[in-house]
Amino acid sequence: MNIARCLETIDRLCLRPFPVEHGWSDVGRAGPGYFMAELLAGEGEPAAREQAAEDVDAHKEAVAQVLHRRWGPVRPWGTLTLRVRGLRGEEIPEPWGSLSHLVDEAYVWEADGTGRWVALGVADRDPSDAIRLLAVVTETDPP
Repeated sequence: MNIARCLETIDRLCLRPFPVEHGWSDVGRAGPGYFMAELLAGEGEPAAREQAAEDVDAHKEAVAQVLHRRWGPVRPWGTLTLRVRGLRGEEIPEPWGSLSHLVDEAYVWEADGTGRWVALGVADRDPSDAIRLLAVVTETDPP
């Protein structure tokens, strides 16, 4: 997916009604109050994984640059604290709990005028899975 299509997907999800049940949508996982869209997938094979990680990360940075101009610059937000809080028994709301297990850090913006949050990160924590560029659109404030 090129940068323009990634942005189009994010924009569409900022306006689309959320589903009432957990499940799958045309862009990926979805549930009450959130969408988690797979914008791009790289290789999961060990030999190609390093190059795929670089490619997907470059794509993330290109999309983020447009969103920084649109909603203001933000620093990467680390998700380790959420994983630790979850392991200690704290209830981490979705989609933030799932996102914290998939990505180590994400850019997070409040999408002006929509009442929604947008997160953008690279899912590369599972070495047996493909590296993916994820966009999360949610009405749930980051914990």
